Amino acid sequence: MSETRIIKKYPNRRLYDTEISSYITLEDVRHLVLQHVDFCVQDAKSKADITRSILLQIILEREEGGEPIFSEPVLQEIIRFYGDSLQGMMTSYLEKSLRLFVEQQDKWRGNMANVMVGDPLSIMRDVAEQNLSMWKEMQESFLGSAMPGGLSGSRKGKEDSDES
Repeated sequence: MSETRIIKKYPNRRLYDTEISSYITLEDVRHLVLQHVDFCVQDAKSKADITRSILLQIILEREEGGEPIFSEPVLQEIIRFYGDSLQGMMTSYLEKSLRLFVEQQDKWRGNMANVMVGDPLSIMRDVAEQNLSMWKEMQESFLGSAMPGGLSGSRKGKEDSDES
């Protein structure tokens, strides 16, 4: 396993990649992300980990430069979660949702590569069914942890009231 690549940020706002002994740009850091390179950005003076702020700068540049991923309403909702009792759950939900989306995209790309071999409609149906199943599981997990007594407790109460 390779070690984490260290990038230092100097007071002049320049980024220095210690592995290649050269200054790099935010675009170069973005390429490291795209290549799944494990790295850490450190403040050169304090040695503090500032990776998150660099990643946020990259997102900001991408959002301003083209078609944004985050609409204004989405950004407003995210801001509302800061300091809310559900902030941690929102973080977990977003991470799981994004991971699920990436996994599905990888499967979809793999299936599309095999489309000439199999039935395209069958492949699309299977992927759609898998997506639906995984989303239901993820939502149940999220709602189960958000509700007192979990999701099963709320269902049980509903079943009991249905029987009356």
